[in-house]
Amino acid sequence: MYKQTVLPRWRGFNLLGAFVMSSPGRFDEEDFQLISELGFDFVRLPMNYTFWIDYDDPFEINDNKLEIVDQAVRWGEKYGLHTNLALHRAPGFSVAKDRVEPFDLWRDKEALEAFSLHWSTLAKRYRGIDNGKVSFNLVNEPAGVGPGEHEAVMRAAIAAIREQDPSRTVILDGLQYGNVPMPDLGDLAKDNVAQSCRAYIPAGISHYRAQWVDRKRNFPEAKWPGGYAPNGLWDRERLWRHYGAWAAIAENFNMGVHCGEGGCFSNTPHDVVLRWLEDVLDILKGYNIGYALWNFKGGFGILDSGRGDAAYEDWKGYKLDRKMLDLLLKY
Repeated sequence: MYKQTVLPRWRGFNLLGAFVMSSPGRFDEEDFQLISELGFDFVRLPMNYTFWIDYDDPFEINDNKLEIVDQAVRWGEKYGLHTNLALHRAPGFSVAKDRVEPFDLWRDKEALEAFSLHWSTLAKRYRGIDNGKVSFNLVNEPAGVGPGEHEAVMRAAIAAIREQDPSRTVILDGLQYGNVPMPDLGDLAKDNVAQSCRAYIPAGISHYRAQWVDRKRNFPEAKWPGGYAPNGLWDRERLWRHYGAWAAIAENFNMGVHCGEGGCFSNTPHDVVLRWLEDVLDILKGYNIGYALWNFKGGFGILDSGRGDAAYEDWKGYKLDRKMLDLLLKY
């Protein structure tokens, strides 16, 4: 069995303090503390670049506003967590539809210049911090773009980062919302570049009755095995082959691979979630690929997820899904 051996098998959560326009624009120290206390070692911060610009101008970066990121990095160091900085909204692209971008990252020169500026700024700002503590995830879930256009943008941004920091670990989300690995970028492994997959397959389980995906509420009843996706039903064997393509990237190019997001929304029956999640986690562990659940608190998380059929435990003022926590820790 192929295994990735470049990155640590980080395990943790995404923290959502600054990922969409309506987010509070800050992170909470308690989240870092609790994640560490529970035995995890990783946080991914999907962020919206507009939180640190002035005048709604992508080129007007306000260093003072970047203090929200500085503080998160310090908390990561304080609690022994690796902090992955990710642009969920980059200049010219986001999967979120809560803002219309002034240009197109994949096709407009000005957008690429702004994108490179933001990553160059972050690279300079965190230069000198050990790679074991901070990494960069350039843009969340690229979509609506072909491999060639995407590759040109990624290589240009990496070059801008390398001018400021020759060795920072850079992670690239796969194509088609993080689901398709990119062998054409395998040569970047020698430049400390890794790739990131997702654990949302099949959508009929991960996003069952999630209003932003199952909009017409026409996904069939969530089952595992037998989870629905537009390209057919899924089972453990199909999952194994899917993640095997990511393990092949690791094997063929000596490239790091991590699963930057995953999990199930709260409308999926809890027993189905646990059966599916155990197969996903077992397969990822077999390939030595770490993971980050989409959130810590909320609909995909282990705290205050609002599942109607989960047995919650009162823990530090939160409703803890102990069964899901135990499953995560098992793998």
